[in-house]
Amino acid sequence: MAYSIKKRFIAGVVCPKCSKIDKLLVFSRDNVDYRECSACGFTDQVRINALKREIKTRVNRPSNGEEQQVDVITLIDD
Repeated sequence: MAYSIKKRFIAGVVCPKCSKIDKLLVFSRDNVDYRECSACGFTDQVRINALKREIKTRVNRPSNGEEQQVDVITLIDD
C-alpha cells in the first residue's frame, strides 16, 4: 500500500482513457492501490512493484565475447 485511504490528485498526470491532464486521483482500498479519473470515471489498479527493464543500447549490451578490431590512423598535416 503506497497511497493513503484519502483520494489525492497527482499533478501532471494524463488520464489513459480521456487524455485530460491533472484529473487523476490515487487512493488505497483494502491494501490495494487504485487510480481514478475525476473527469471520465476511469479506474484501475496501480501496479507499483512492476519490474522495470533497461532499454538495450550499445553501451549496456553484453559483449558476445568478440572484441572489435581497432585500427590506429595517423593524420599527417603538410
